[in-house]
Amino acid sequence: MTTGRHTATELDPSLDDYQLASALVREAGQLALLMRMGGLQGERKTSVSDVVTAADHAAEAYVLEQLRRCRPEDGILGEEGASVAGTSGRTWVIDPVDGTYNFLHGSTYWCSAIALKRGDTAHSGQSGSPLVDPSVLLGAIYQPELDKLWLGGEDQAATLNGEPISGSGDVSVAGICAATYIHPTWLADPRTAMPWHAAAITAASLRMFGSGSCDLGRVADGELGCWFQHSCPEWDWLPGKAIVRAAGGDTAVVKVNGMNWFVAGSPTAVRELGAALTSVPQFA
Repeated sequence: MTTGRHTATELDPSLDDYQLASALVREAGQLALLMRMGGLQGERKTSVSDVVTAADHAAEAYVLEQLRRCRPEDGILGEEGASVAGTSGRTWVIDPVDGTYNFLHGSTYWCSAIALKRGDTAHSGQSGSPLVDPSVLLGAIYQPELDKLWLGGEDQAATLNGEPISGSGDVSVAGICAATYIHPTWLADPRTAMPWHAAAITAASLRMFGSGSCDLGRVADGELGCWFQHSCPEWDWLPGKAIVRAAGGDTAVVKVNGMNWFVAGSPTAVRELGAALTSVPQFA
């Protein structure tokens, strides 16, 4: 596949799912990095910090093309609009560039991420509404400028660049660093500000880097202790969820004041963060 002056690799359909996921995020990440080196401008989506670039679109187009060729029966769902119905009961969830604001401004803290989940692109629960936290088979996250590739799933223990990882141990939130993200406008709304504050003050320290998948990879390998954020779309949650769980960690989704909070870490940390989030007054 050629995008402008950049040529990406045609992948072999005989690769297994883990090999394919690894190759897809590595190639998509390298494609985005090459395009940034050639010069990019961002387009505003919902806010000054929510932007998209031509590299986001090109990387997603690459992954979409490879998946349609290598896994023609699977569904596909992408952050930048890819939506393909499948017949296999499985769907690939694509985040071509997670942390686009960081990416556009020269930071190394961004990645390409992908997950393979059960169900189709519109998979629903018994009520007919979309599942908040669907079952995920595997995840892959690649941070190109640091050459870090996290991988893991139901059938494979978590690894970082092929080496086993197992989190930071089952310790209390009070003794570890919590990574998080909340847009400043949400801090003006007590429905989100209060649970965020209640969870944040339980941690030994806080980090807010701007890429959920990069954060979750580091929860899986123990560099960060735990993570929480509200209202995550599937492409920001499922790749990291799969890897954290494959590393022996836990994940949960907690509903507070109509908002879903996504939590990852050790079983103890997830339990404590959930309790903190739900400790605040509930608004009608």
